[in-house]
Amino acid sequence: MTAGDRSAGAADMIAVEAIGKTYGSGEHALEALVDVSFAVREGEFVTLVGPSGCGKSTLLQILAGLVPASTGRVVISGRPVTGPAPDTIGVMFQDAWLLPWKTAVENVEFPLALRKVPAAVRRTRALPLIDLVGLTSFAHRYPDELSGGMRQRVAIARCLVQEPRVLLMDEPFAALDALTRDAMQRLLADVWRETRKTVIYVTHNVAEAVYLADRVIVMTPHPGRIKTEVPITLARPRDPLSVEFLECQKTLLRQLDEQPDDA
Repeated sequence: MTAGDRSAGAADMIAVEAIGKTYGSGEHALEALVDVSFAVREGEFVTLVGPSGCGKSTLLQILAGLVPASTGRVVISGRPVTGPAPDTIGVMFQDAWLLPWKTAVENVEFPLALRKVPAAVRRTRALPLIDLVGLTSFAHRYPDELSGGMRQRVAIARCLVQEPRVLLMDEPFAALDALTRDAMQRLLADVWRETRKTVIYVTHNVAEAVYLADRVIVMTPHPGRIKTEVPITLARPRDPLSVEFLECQKTLLRQLDEQPDDA
């Protein structure tokens, strides 16, 4: 998707408008984010990359309504974000945070149980998602019977069960071994093609960003600003060993190695 493509049709699902975040005050004030602005179209998959400490996770928490911005605002589906909205925004972190006394399918159902959705309806909505993430045979297994990758699959299904319009994902595969991480990236790409959710995905892994994204937003070192946006126009499914894929990685690595313009 090129910049021209972005202006050609679909409306923006997410508008991030001049977001700033400062912790503390006076001489002890610490700026985490400065004047962060960008938009994401409906159905677009955007990754955020940048050095450790540049505020990627803080920005995602602001988008999720978990942390207030100091300045600016976030608008999703035409409504300013003022707090968590699980019917609109699904959030996934590194840790799957599954309830150990509930089975995989019961963990997927749990957000619906909190909303008092009838058990039969919960099961009807959860089982197709268990199937979508490839865990049909493990639906009634407990978390300690599942591998790390399987637990993350359950977490993806749980994010989807409330049918949010937006998924916010903070390095969900960072703790997995390399082979499992590759498999989870392929699964997520398949799930995205199936559901066409709008996704913002934080990662330190440049290859992961290229594999998943329509567009990569590169952030500067602390305090976090938007340095540039790189469209990824490779056809899907993507071949991580192709020359074109490696060239995209090189482009991102050059951006990450360069100093910000105002340094």
